Amino acid sequence: MTRILDYSGREADRTVTVASLRALKNQDSHIAQVTASTAEEAEAAEKAGVEMVVCMSDFVPAVRKGSSRLFVTSAIDFTGAVTVDEILGVALESLTAGADAVITARRLECVERLAAEDIPVMGHLGFVPKKSTLYGGIRGVGKTADEALDLWHKFRQLEDAGAFAVECELIPAEVMSAINQRTGLTTISLGSGAEADVMFLFMSDICGETSRKPRHARAYGDLATLYAKARATRVEALHLFRQDVRTGGFPAASETIAVDQDELTAFIAALERES
Repeated sequence: MTRILDYSGREADRTVTVASLRALKNQDSHIAQVTASTAEEAEAAEKAGVEMVVCMSDFVPAVRKGSSRLFVTSAIDFTGAVTVDEILGVALESLTAGADAVITARRLECVERLAAEDIPVMGHLGFVPKKSTLYGGIRGVGKTADEALDLWHKFRQLEDAGAFAVECELIPAEVMSAINQRTGLTTISLGSGAEADVMFLFMSDICGETSRKPRHARAYGDLATLYAKARATRVEALHLFRQDVRTGGFPAASETIAVDQDELTAFIAALERES
């Protein structure tokens, strides 16, 4: 744990820092990153020993409320902030709310603008889901020599633009290994093999929240079954309540407030006088 001053000038302990993430290069140890969007999820990640979480920029306050120690990266999406200055504004708001870094898949000019303000910025290379039409669908990126070389050039451009880290999504493991040995960027692997600095999975995949599981993910839990049971239990409970309402079984005497009979008699008498 490292003591820092956050971007609002508050003292805080952090599991990792930008400096320690940069120092991961050529080390045998790995850091873990997951997604989070609520205080409860952030709290769970911290208790589990996870060091990093990434969330949409709107969720930074909630995530930080759940954990003061996690390294939080704010994702600036393709909606909302449009211009470079608007992206800078969202980044500064995120840092003020408690984020430690921002991630964007926008053009290099945006990365350069953020880096010029000493904002720790991550890029996103390989498969970028919202750009999937450019790749002809959901697929790995870098499976041919030409595509892998083009990807390497993008890594170099991103590093030159001032990014300190990059999310690497669906890049062949051996290609990722070769790039990781040659880039100064801290690499975050999402489906790109073990030869990166940070291992990243979505919390929903880790916890088994849906029946659909991406090929690169591993489910360590089965919340989908628990959620299904909870939904069925909710419907059954509501059905039983409605049935009792229909038959007069609710409320019972123990679920109502009693009144002293003398007081009730006096009240009824008063009502009759007034009427």
